[in-house]
Amino acid sequence: MDDPTRVEWREWGQDAFDEAEATDRPVLLSLTATWCDHCHEMDAETYAEPRIAANVNDSFVPVRVDVDRHPRVRDRYNMGGFPSTVFCAPDGGVLTGAGYLGPDGMRQVLDSVRTMWETKGSGAARIPRPLREDNPPAGDLTPEIESAMLGQLTETYDEVAGGWGDGPKFPLPDALEFALKRDREMALRSFDAVGANLLDEYDGGFYRFATDRDWSGLQYEKLLDSNGALVRAFANAYLHTGADEYRDPAERTIEYLTTTLWNGSADAFANSQAPGEPDAHGLDATDRATADEPPVDEGVFAGSNALAIEGLLTYYAYTDDERARRYAERALATLREDLLEEGVARHERDATLQAGDDPTCLLATQARVLGALTTAASTIETALLEDARAVADATIDRLHDEDSFLDGPATGVGLCDRPLRPLDSNVAFADGLLELAVLSGEDRYRTYARETLEAFAGASDRFGVQIARYGTAVARLLEGPLVIRVAGEPGTDLHRAALRLADHEKVVVPDATDDLEPGRARVERDGRRSTPAETPEQLSNRVQDVHE
Repeated sequence: MDDPTRVEWREWGQDAFDEAEATDRPVLLSLTATWCDHCHEMDAETYAEPRIAANVNDSFVPVRVDVDRHPRVRDRYNMGGFPSTVFCAPDGGVLTGAGYLGPDGMRQVLDSVRTMWETKGSGAARIPRPLREDNPPAGDLTPEIESAMLGQLTETYDEVAGGWGDGPKFPLPDALEFALKRDREMALRSFDAVGANLLDEYDGGFYRFATDRDWSGLQYEKLLDSNGALVRAFANAYLHTGADEYRDPAERTIEYLTTTLWNGSADAFANSQAPGEPDAHGLDATDRATADEPPVDEGVFAGSNALAIEGLLTYYAYTDDERARRYAERALATLREDLLEEGVARHERDATLQAGDDPTCLLATQARVLGALTTAASTIETALLEDARAVADATIDRLHDEDSFLDGPATGVGLCDRPLRPLDSNVAFADGLLELAVLSGEDRYRTYARETLEAFAGASDRFGVQIARYGTAVARLLEGPLVIRVAGEPGTDLHRAALRLADHEKVVVPDATDDLEPGRARVERDGRRSTPAETPEQLSNRVQDVHE
């Protein structure tokens, strides 16, 4: 990000906090993202104002943090969106914070914080509530959890505009996929709303969200992680319906990912594309072709690449699309060769570590990489199970604490040495462990998944639709997923037919030769086993057998 400001920004790291301690000044944290339009606006309108910049430089230690490159800082200091403007004591405690501040607002806040610091010093700092609360309440896993989550989606469903909530409207791919199997009409109307309103009809790819209930107020940035997840979601909608209206958005997004967001020098996907000029998105095709291309953040991140790999391979599984497979394999090779070592995924390919800053073995990244590897093992290469086991084992070894998982190592600058137990990442990792348990035949992964889901169950009645995957994972654990074991390599007709059975929560296990004759497949569900099938038609009939 070009810096038009006059502020003397320090990098995130121990040096900045040591300077604050030595000079008895508070830290000003500016949390930004390369794709964040309001962040650029605040730089140009607020931090570029000479008197404000001088005030900041004289009375504070200003630190600029890119939230994509420092997710643990983001999760501890986020003030509800970006930019976040946070004032901290030298020990990392929060004095106060806000979001976007114009020049007048910033002057008032700077004066207020300076007065607070002069009168109370570090005594005015506080620790954010998520970092000082006890562990979440544990509970029993029951079928009512899935029902309650469906109730949440039904209650917050927008009958008029589609999607969930009364604004802002996010695409919520996990909620789309949860509803797809449990309330198909609600799910498909929401898929329709996302496709009609957030898909860029000109360049492909999905915009991040809309600010208003009717899907107006589009925010035009495009992020790799949300686009990768939406490719998977729309591919799964296509699996259930066979309708091109769900295949086409996935295909258009894959085209966008493999062109605009493809980092050829790294052989992987770039992180994001900024909004560019807002008016450009309303131009006709001819004028848009001559408009300046919005800038792309070329950073390569393991977690968002993993989501893209999983999305592309899911689409390939249902369509045999060679472009999707080819780019997924290339990004997967980069992930394994450049970002994965002994089961630990580096957060960013080209990261430069600061003293005391360890971005490795982050739970969110590990969960996403595990999902990519289990999907790849199920669809294209069973040998990748070894990498999946290594990722699971390293995460359990490094991050497992009591009955769930911490977001990263309990070390670092500021509040990063305080444990955080993120619900969404715990759920994603538990769901990955359930899949790995089936693919590997190792029930210990299922045990860890159960304990993790139980660790949050006492609060499950308060989970919003953003955590719909919790309902999915609990249902898969209690009922057992639909499992199709194929005694043959990935790519055989029987394997391809297994992948296309219309249950996107199933697990397909290729090369399953333990008690199956070559060229046969078996369907399993909740302890029930079908007789072997030799043809795709027989396999489809066997699915009905285990449901009866």
